[in-house]
Parts: sequence; structure tokens; C-alpha cells
Amino acid sequence: MIEKHITLDDADPLLFYGPGNSNMQMIKALHPKLRIVARGNVLRVLGEEDMLDTFERNIAAIEAHCVKFNSLCEEDIVNIVKGEKTRGENTSGVICYSVTGKPITARSENQQRLVAAYNANDMVFAIGPAGSGKTYVSIALAVRALKSKEVRKIILSRPAVEAGEKLGFLPGDMKDKIDPYLQPLYDALEDMIPAVKLQEMIDTKVIQIAPLAFMRGRTLNDAVVILDEAQNTTPAQIKMFLTRMGHNCKMIITGDRTQIDLPHSQRSGLIDALEILKDIEGIAQVEMNEKDIVRHKLVTRIVKAYAEGENRV
Repeated sequence: MIEKHITLDDADPLLFYGPGNSNMQMIKALHPKLRIVARGNVLRVLGEEDMLDTFERNIAAIEAHCVKFNSLCEEDIVNIVKGEKTRGENTSGVICYSVTGKPITARSENQQRLVAAYNANDMVFAIGPAGSGKTYVSIALAVRALKSKEVRKIILSRPAVEAGEKLGFLPGDMKDKIDPYLQPLYDALEDMIPAVKLQEMIDTKVIQIAPLAFMRGRTLNDAVVILDEAQNTTPAQIKMFLTRMGHNCKMIITGDRTQIDLPHSQRSGLIDALEILKDIEGIAQVEMNEKDIVRHKLVTRIVKAYAEGENRV
């Protein structure tokens, strides 16, 4: 008889163990000859060596399922131990899964083009109106890459142009001041990663969310890097951001030509970059429109009405 300690490095223990420890009870029932004690994210197991090896492989597979699908039930555990496919594995076209286990997919033709462009290129510009899913799909792709261990971190950034000189008058430390401008990025992440695990990833800098100004001087390796609201960058700022790219790095730059908040005398860095980089190999540009909007149906009508109004001016 020997003893092994198995650490759940990636899965949220609450999700892994299940409501009332129901998943843990099923795991114990499927391995009756082992003595299993769970404490926090560590499983202490006592038994024969060959049985422990099998158990360790099963736990690794169960944890991988838990991380990938953001869900785990007794039926999944039974199927994994038996070597059969789980229900989630039969779903195609899924980028990743929400915290409720719902599949997140590309819901329009241009969103599918964004996914294909990301798979084929190291840098992608996703341009489109509010609600077209460009940021949400981009973050879903980054989460997928992190969970599948293609990269070691996710870096999300936005220019905080709305703050300007007012930033100093906001209460709290620097994080408190800038968080309101980064909240849309937090919202998307909270849809895809359980709260406890997300906070752990932020604390350990596996996921980094910061204003664009904080990118200066860095080299970004082994990461998916997303610049959101890029229409509010200056040409110098976006050049600085794009040249941060390091080894095993993918960049997604999102923006909306119709929502530039820069002073009228200042040219948008996004518009410059789209023109300058349009023929560079390895860089893709995906244009979205009101047909891609996946918010409330009124958002599509609002975007269309404003576009028509601008054309009349």
C-alpha cells in the first residue's frame, strides 16, 4: 500500500467536487479499493500502486473535462472512467464554455470569419459596431487557448481615454481608478471562468487586465493579447502596442470606427494601422456589421439609424 497526493492545479475545487460533494462521492464509488480523502485542492489517496496509477489518469481526465466545459456531473465522471465520450465532447463548433456549461460559439458569418482568421494568423483586427461580438468572441478564443495550454497567460488592454485628467479625482488607488474602464473585459471573463478561479488567475497574473499605457516597455511572450476599443488609440500608441509582440504570442485588436472619442484634431491609430498593415502577411482584418449584432434587437436598429443619419449629413 502506498500513498499519493494529487493536486487539482487547474479546476475549481467547488465545481470539481460538485454540490454536496456529489462528484467526489461518485469518484469514490468508482474506485472502491482506494481510500480517498479530499482537502481543498489536494486529494490524498491510499492503495495499491497499479490502482493509484489508473486513479491518477482518471482524475487528470476528469479535471481536464471540468476545466474545458466548466461543468461536471456524475454521468460525465462515469463516462470518463469507462473511457467513453461525455455529452460535451459531442458538440462541434464550440469555442469554449460559459460558467453555466453553455457552449459559446460564433453566432454569425463574420464571427466565424474572426475565429478562422485567429486560427490562421498571429494578429487579427476585428472591426465592427457595438454588440457585434468582436470583444466577446476574442476573449473566448483567448480563454480556449489558455485552457488548452497553448499559451501561459491572457493580457487584455484598453485605452482609458475617457478618463483623461479626471482620473486623479476618482476615489481609491490606481486599480480602483482604472477598473471602471476595464469592466467590459471583466464581464466577458466572468461569463467563461468560475469566479474563484478567475480571481486566482488575476492574482497570479495568469490573466492581466491593464490600461494601454501600462504596456510600454514590455515584451509579451506565450500569451493571447487583446487590445479593445482600439479606435481610441493614437498612431503612436497603437504602434507601441503592436511592437510588444513576442514569441508564441497572438494579438487581437478590436475597434469601432463610429465610436472614436479622441479630440477631433487627433487621428485614430486604428484607422492608420488598418491602412498601413492591410497587405502584411500574417495579419488579418475582419469587418463586422449590424447583421452580426447579438444584443437586444433594438441595438441593430439603433446602429443602422445612426449610420443612415451620418450618411445624410
